[in-house]
Amino acid sequence: MAGGRDPLILVLLLMSHVPSLQGAKILTICLLGGSHYLLMDEVSRVLQDHGHDVRMFRQIGTGNLPGYELPSTPYAVTSYAMDEEYLKGNEELFKKRQEEMFAGRAGIQLLFDVMKRFSEECHVYMTQTDILDFLKQQKYEIAILDAFNPCTFLISEKLGLPYIAISAASFLNFLAVGLPSPPSYVPTFASHLTDRMSFLERLKNTFMYFGSYMVEKKKEAAFRRVIDRHFPADSRPSLLDFYQKAELWLYNTDFSIEFARPLLPHVQCIGGLLAKPANAVSPDIADFIAESGEFGFIVVSLGSMISTITKKDLLVEMNSAFANIQQKVIWRYKTSQWPDDVKLAPNVRLMDWVNQNDLLGHPKIRLLVSHGGLNSLTEAVYHGVPVLGIPLFGDQFDNLIRIKAKSMGEYIPPTEIKSENFADAIRNIVENKSYKTSAMKQRAILRSRPFPSDKQLVGWVEHIIQSGGGGHLRPYSYQQPWYQQYLLDVILFISACLAVIIYLIVKVIRLLIYLMSSNRKQKQN
Repeated sequence: MAGGRDPLILVLLLMSHVPSLQGAKILTICLLGGSHYLLMDEVSRVLQDHGHDVRMFRQIGTGNLPGYELPSTPYAVTSYAMDEEYLKGNEELFKKRQEEMFAGRAGIQLLFDVMKRFSEECHVYMTQTDILDFLKQQKYEIAILDAFNPCTFLISEKLGLPYIAISAASFLNFLAVGLPSPPSYVPTFASHLTDRMSFLERLKNTFMYFGSYMVEKKKEAAFRRVIDRHFPADSRPSLLDFYQKAELWLYNTDFSIEFARPLLPHVQCIGGLLAKPANAVSPDIADFIAESGEFGFIVVSLGSMISTITKKDLLVEMNSAFANIQQKVIWRYKTSQWPDDVKLAPNVRLMDWVNQNDLLGHPKIRLLVSHGGLNSLTEAVYHGVPVLGIPLFGDQFDNLIRIKAKSMGEYIPPTEIKSENFADAIRNIVENKSYKTSAMKQRAILRSRPFPSDKQLVGWVEHIIQSGGGGHLRPYSYQQPWYQQYLLDVILFISACLAVIIYLIVKVIRLLIYLMSSNRKQKQN
């Protein structure tokens, strides 16, 4: 009998040392609106639905969702709003940025400007002692943060919380996270390359890879002042320290879109949180779609934060192109901002907000016209819908290059859109069945994953809490000096040894030549 009880006693002892995850207290931090908020909202909902006690700390006002009414949340929310004057300035700045995007001038400098703005806002957050003290008193076990705004790391550190970072923009910060990224087949951010590069493309990619170090330095410089101001002189971390301190990195992408590349154990992909089985559309939308007959309809949405097109000539060209296709068009566009002197195409319906996921799941959907955000593209893949991209900023160019490489769509920069070529591109993708075939192939890849994205999210978060952190997942390279990590000391040692060996060989050869010449002279004498 004693032998029969021993295994049971062992199991009970082991179970007594496993922390209970019921009701783990989790803080999510989101300081942006748009797709970033939608992603972090879904993260918070999933964790709350799985029995955890979740609170989101979010900022109200920066990058809100035009036309979208925020639903009630099952989780608690602590919010902070900037003053009206600042928000008004932010709105004017965003309009200016939109104009630059549509004019094709949204380069890397725009990213630096955004980071500078983030750092200015971060100083304000860090001075909100009432909110920070309240959050600290709640004694959360872990924070989950939107990593695009580096200030979320500073807030987590200020609260003394371990944290999991979620990147909404694919592998933008591969250097800071320490991801192996061989330039021979891993395209660098903003390189606009695929994983199959010619010699000249690999040369370009290599230069851009090393240029990425300068980008990280500029981001670091943007936050240096706020870090110096709010952390003690004897323990001031860098942005790199913050990034590498994350217990886990979760990326909002999937290999149905992304090119295959090496990852580390503490890096996981959970793309597809917002892609779900479609619900029925409203009766009025259903009636509009029904009028399309066998031609079906297309959805046009240039991102959650862009509800209008500030470049009027672009608006006119797009509207004219829609008038010359056979499909119905559901266009997310703020109706009150439509120009009075532009007659809307008869087959177009404007909507302040669209439930894109439900529309993409409709059997009559033929095409998504999108800016190329990861959330939109993952929804398109989930429902097997071809894509025509209009990239505007940031990772959207690279995302759409991946869609084209997967043969499920094409893209046109906004500066190149004319009525004829835009209508031709729509007709080509809708009528050429190879795009739909490729989209369905990518859909099968996404949907047949062993573990859905929400299960991965919950499983990894609970694993980090239960195991007391992600130290066992992080590589030792985080602790190595740079010269050790890149084997410069080993290379120097080997080079020195080779130099000594070559020196000795040369000396021996010279000695042999000298001896041989001496013998020859003696014989001649």
